[in-house]
Parts: sequence; structure tokens; C-alpha cells
Amino acid sequence: MKSNIRKIGIFSVDIILINLSIIIAYYLRFGLRMPLDYLKVYFQMAVFVTFIKLLVFYYMGLYRPIWKYAGIDEIINIFFMVCIANGMIIIGIYFLSLNVPRSIYVIATLIDLFFIGGTRFIKQIYNRLTFQENIFVKRKRKRVMIVGAGEAGGLLIQSFKNHPSSNRVPICLVDDDSHKLGRKINGVPVLGNRDMISFLAYGKKIDEIIIAIPSINKKDLAEIIHECKKTQCAIKVVPSINEIKEFTGNIQDVLLQKMRQVNIEDLLGREPVDLNIEEVSSYIENKVILVTGAGGSIGSELCRNIGRFNPSKVVMLDISEENLYNLENEWKIHYPHIPYETVIASIREEDRLREVFATYHPDIVFHAAAHKHVPLMEKNPGEAIKNNVLGTWNLVKVAHLFNVKRFILISTDKAVNPTNVMGATKRLCEMIIQGINEVSSTEFAAVRFGNVLGSSGSVIPLFKKQIEQGGPVTVTHPDIIRYFMLIPEAAQLVIQAGAMAKGGEIFVLDMGEPVKIDKLARDLIRLSGFKPDEDIKIEYTGLRPGEKLYEELLMAEEGLNNTKYQKIYIAKPMKITMEEIEEKIEILKEVLDKEDKEIIKALQTVVPTYHTSNDLF
Repeated sequence: MKSNIRKIGIFSVDIILINLSIIIAYYLRFGLRMPLDYLKVYFQMAVFVTFIKLLVFYYMGLYRPIWKYAGIDEIINIFFMVCIANGMIIIGIYFLSLNVPRSIYVIATLIDLFFIGGTRFIKQIYNRLTFQENIFVKRKRKRVMIVGAGEAGGLLIQSFKNHPSSNRVPICLVDDDSHKLGRKINGVPVLGNRDMISFLAYGKKIDEIIIAIPSINKKDLAEIIHECKKTQCAIKVVPSINEIKEFTGNIQDVLLQKMRQVNIEDLLGREPVDLNIEEVSSYIENKVILVTGAGGSIGSELCRNIGRFNPSKVVMLDISEENLYNLENEWKIHYPHIPYETVIASIREEDRLREVFATYHPDIVFHAAAHKHVPLMEKNPGEAIKNNVLGTWNLVKVAHLFNVKRFILISTDKAVNPTNVMGATKRLCEMIIQGINEVSSTEFAAVRFGNVLGSSGSVIPLFKKQIEQGGPVTVTHPDIIRYFMLIPEAAQLVIQAGAMAKGGEIFVLDMGEPVKIDKLARDLIRLSGFKPDEDIKIEYTGLRPGEKLYEELLMAEEGLNNTKYQKIYIAKPMKITMEEIEEKIEILKEVLDKEDKEIIKALQTVVPTYHTSNDLF
């Protein structure tokens, strides 16, 4: 109803303006001495002239644009439609030999341009007049620097000018293209490149820096953010190209409304994974896939990515009903066409696993279920062995029994020269994989990587909670470093490695550069709008049981071979027999009901590279 009333109102205004332009044209031509004959002809032609002009305007799309986003294209279109409409009327006058000076409609063309164009752009004109501070409207606006003098930067400037309510005024742009230096984009000057960000921010009293390069790669984004962090400005990022494609609506609105705060993932500079779709599809499509630990951070992301490749069914196994319930609800929304089963089960129970495999007959297994928290496992070594080692032992035996095609273990960098119970148990799991692969038709392999940013139990959720509470943020040691990757990146690389598996490999993922946890904490405090050591204190609590200052990604005796994928390597497999594996399992089973000291001692026996730092020794 409102839309129809608005359209009628617009038509009515245009009818008035069309006729008013002719009256003004007569006045400009004759003044107040207009001959009555001309006036009589005008009244006879008024309906016809009005109809012709409205018809041309409608046919050429005058009533379709959203005018608050209009630009040069719409101005050109108005020019052509006004000229065509008045030209048609002049031609009609000529052929009908009407007593009307043709100059009237030449003048009317100019007046139509002013009236028809002016009414469409009046809101934009008003916004521009009131845009700058201290002209007509007195109010404080954020002084903005835009990084990126491209199309997105130009659209963002237009958006600020069309939406005064954003309370932003663009002061300058920076861009690494030297050809743009000194030029203007929509009236805003390009004053330098990224190296001048901090200098310009200080000199121009900038309040906010917006990175407006949707196509930017992660490495360059991280470098620009690093420069921006040298200032005291708030930092925002426009959506990426892939994110923009997901949104509907005008691009100016998308850029303005979907701007986001810089997050900690941006600082890592990790590039998205480019999966070999054909290779991955060939081993997942129309297959039954079982994921253990499916409700966890890695397990759930594995399920999301597996769903992209049209498996015949995904079996999601976890001991946590809440995690599975959440994943099930998400699956129904994103993959309603792909069958799934949510299975509550523990990998500690071999009989239950046999039931699951007998029911669903999985072709591929991704084994992500594990106890991963280092300090907790130091205090509960028996539980770590029951879940991580014996649970994996149960699973590989059942996978072998049911002729699973491929089995992928999710391992960790903490398995390399382990100094903690968790790492030692995962190292033994890698041994199990390599041992059973020698006697099984199933292709067993492991994928080893470091910490996953934002996963449950990682430092990021802890730091965020501590910041919300006003601090302090606790860091174990000022020099402690860790390797990090993003959850989607880790899951996708695991799936890609799975496509390459022939059996017996330990795939090592490229974790990039190590990150100092102290720097990570400080960055997160800044991104939350606070100053480290001033607004939020940082406390150093000392290394926790089982922790070391740095993690390694492969053992000293392992070589590292390249694969056709830059981010995936293969560690040289160790020689171990099933008899040795079974002997190690029996040693651990015998001590499970004994004291923690005996359990850890037995774990050292079966994992020779394990050197404990546990207080029990």
C-alpha cells in the first residue's frame, strides 16, 4: 500500500513538473506578453505532451532505480530520456504544423533536466551539503582513513556521503599504487602508501582506519593491520569478495553494514586452502563417512567440509550429546539433502564400535576423538591412555575387521619428542596406525598439525573471557611460542591429505610461522579496544605441567618429503610391527589400575622419545 501511494505521488509530482517546465519556457521566451494563441495551443496539447513524456520516462526506466544510490549512469539516462521526449514533441509539432515555437521545447528540455534530475538527486545533494563538519550541521564525525583507493574505497566514500547517519567523514586514502598518489577518489585525496599509515593517522588526526580491499590476500591483510596497530585508531575491514557474494542488496550498503572488527585470525595471515575438488570428490562422493569426535572443533568442521562433496551418508559419532545435538541442527539447515546419523558412543567400548560399524559399514573413518588438554592429562594419565591409546586401538581393530577403505588419524605436534602425557599418547597412536597398516587392507594414515585457533580449550576463548572480566590475562611464559592454524584450514587440509593417503604415512601440515603467545594476548587486548599493561594487565604464571616453550612438527629421526601440495608434507615412516604394538598395549593395560607414577613410567617405556616434566618425577 505504501509503495503504491509513493508511486502515485512520484507520478503526480512529475506531471506538475512537466507542465511547469513548459510554462516557464514560455515565460522565458515571451515574458508576460505571451500571445493568447500560444496559450490556447498549450492547453490543447497539455495532456498529449504529459502522456508522451511520462511514457518515455517509464519505458526508459526512470522509475526503477533506487535513487539514493544513483550516480553518473542515472544522470546520463535522465539526459537521454528528456532529450528524446522533447525531441518527439518537436517532431510532432513540425508534422502537425501546430502554432507552437519549437524553441519552447528546446528550453523545456533544459528545465526538465533540472526538475526531473533535481528531484531525484535532492536527497544526495542535501547529504553532500551537510556532510562536512561545520558547514550547516554541527556534529562530531569520525575522521576516517581508507586503505585501498580502488572500487571498494570509492563506493565506501559514496556510502558515507549518502548516509550521514554513519557519522564518518573520509579524510584521506592510502594505496600502494604510486600512480594514484596525489589524485582524488570521489573528492578524497590519496596521500601515501601503507608505510605512511601511522604518519598520516597522526598528522590528519584520524579516528578510524578502514581496510577496503575485498580481494586482499591474508598475508597482505596481516601486514596492513600490523601497520594500523602502530596507531591508536579503531580498525575495520570490509567483507572479502567471497563474503560479498553471499550478501544481497546494494553494494554500498553491504560494504557499510558488513564492515567488521579486525579479529585475531586476520593477524595470522593464513591463506585459504585451495582444495583439489576432483581428487577429494573421488574418495568421498557416494561413500559412507564416519567421524569420531564429530561434535568437537575439528570433528564438526570435518563434517561441514565433507558435506560439500556429496557423501552417501555421514555418521557423526561423539560421547557428548550436546555437541552432537548442535551439529545435527546445523546439518539440517546446510545439508538437508545428505543423509546423516548421530551416534552417541565411546571409542573406549569396542563392542559398541562393532555395533556402529556393523550398522553403517563406513568406507572412510576420520578419527578426531581424543583427550587433548595438556595439564588435565598430566593429572589424569590413566584416562588419557584409556581414551587416546586404547580408544584408538579399539577403533583401528574394528576398522580393519570391517574392511574400511581408509582411516585418517588426527594427530598433534605435541607427539614430536613429547614432554607431556597427551603428546606421548598421540605418538603411540601414530605408531599404532603405522603398525596395523602393514597387515591390513585398510589404508591407515595420520595427519599431524599444531594448535587450532579458537578451538575448545585453546588460549583464545580463555583470553577473551579474561578480557571481558577486566583482566588480568594470564600467559604462562613471555617467550612461549606455538604454531597456529584456523579450524577450517586444518579440516580442509586433513581431507586433502586423506585423498593422498596410500597407507602408513604421517602427513605434516605447514603451520607457517610460530606465534608468541604473549604477542597474541597483547594483540587480542588491542583488538578489544584496550591497552595492554594499562587497561588490561598481563600476568605470567609459569609453564604448566607438561608444557614446553616450543613445539616441533616432526621428530629428529624423521625426514620430511614434499608432496604436490605446498602445505602438506610426509614424514618418513618408522618401522614397527604389530607384535611390538600389541606388546606396548599390554604394558599399558597392566598399569592402568596403579598409581599415576607407574602409569607415566610405563608410558615412557612404550614411547622412548617421551621425556616427562611431570612433578611426579
